[in-house]
Amino acid sequence: MNSREDILKAFDRLLSIMDTLRAECPWDKKQSMESLRHLTIEETYELADAILENDLPEIKKELGDLSLHMVFYAKIASESQVFDMGDVLNSVCDKLIERHPHIYGDVKAESEAEVKANWEKIKLGNKQNRSVLDGVPKSLPAVVKAFRMQEKAKGVGFDWEKADLAWEKVREEMAEFEEEQVNGNSNSREDEFGDLMFSLINYARLAGINPENALERTNKKFISRFQSMEKQAAENGKNLYDLNLEEMENLWQNAKS
Repeated sequence: MNSREDILKAFDRLLSIMDTLRAECPWDKKQSMESLRHLTIEETYELADAILENDLPEIKKELGDLSLHMVFYAKIASESQVFDMGDVLNSVCDKLIERHPHIYGDVKAESEAEVKANWEKIKLGNKQNRSVLDGVPKSLPAVVKAFRMQEKAKGVGFDWEKADLAWEKVREEMAEFEEEQVNGNSNSREDEFGDLMFSLINYARLAGINPENALERTNKKFISRFQSMEKQAAENGKNLYDLNLEEMENLWQNAKS
C-alpha cells in the first residue's frame, strides 16, 4: 500500500495533469460543469455496478474516474475565482468535524442511530436546510429518494418502532391497491401503487435490506436468465419470437435450474 506521502504526491499529480489538460487539450478546454454533469452521473452508476459485482479492480478504476471529475469541477470554478480544490477539501473537512461532535466535541453518541440523529439535528440547525428533507436531491431515482427521505425522517424520530409494524402497513396498502384495481381509475391505481412501493421500501429499510440494491440484483438475475432463454432457443435454431408462452416458460425454468 502507498504511504500518506505517496498518496499526496499522486493527488498533486492529478491536479497537475488537470492543469495541463485544461490549458492544452481541445476537448478538456471546451468542457463546463453542465457538460460534465451527465458524464459524472454515468460514472457514478458505473461505480455502483462495480460495487454490486464486488469487482475491486473496477471499483478502483471508477473511483479514479470520479476523482478526476471532482478535480475537473474544482478547476473550472477556480478559473472564475469562485473556489478551488483546497476550498472543496476544507469545506468537507469542516463539515465532518461539525457533524461529529461525539468525536471532536463533548457530545455523547454510543450507537449508529444516535450518530445519525445528531447528524440530522445539526443539519436542521443550518439555515440552508430549513426542512429535514431539504438535503434529499430532487433528481435522485425514486427508489433511492424514498429510502433517503425515510432515513431523514427517522433522524428526527418519525419512524416505525419495528419492522413488523411497517409490514402491517404494506398489507394495508396492498389491500387499498387491490380495491383500486377493481373500482378505481388509472390515476387512483397509480397513486395506490406508489403508496404500496413506498411502504415496501420502508419495510425493507427497517428489515436491513437496501431496496435499490435488492432490485438491481433482481434485474441482473432477470437479464442472466432471459439471455439464457435466448441462447437455448438459438441452439434449437429458433428465436423467442418463434415460441409461444408455454415454450418460453419451459426455457425460463431451465434457466433457473
